[in-house]
Amino acid sequence: MAVNVETLRKFVRLQPFEPFVIRMSNGQVHEILHPGCVAIGKNRVIVTDPDTDRTVYCALIHINTVEPLQAA
Repeated sequence: MAVNVETLRKFVRLQPFEPFVIRMSNGQVHEILHPGCVAIGKNRVIVTDPDTDRTVYCALIHINTVEPLQAA
């Protein structure tokens, strides 16, 4: 089951912010260490790695789970 927009927004808006992990259906894992590293759209999420300036566009339907980084 795909993760919905509201679930992602809850993780991004959590105060204080807690880093989290996005796990994709293809096995990719994206660590979100800062709320400014992710932008949530209607059908996709844009993840930016500030260390490498790499940007990844993730379709919401391919996001399997979102979980706190400590649980990863």
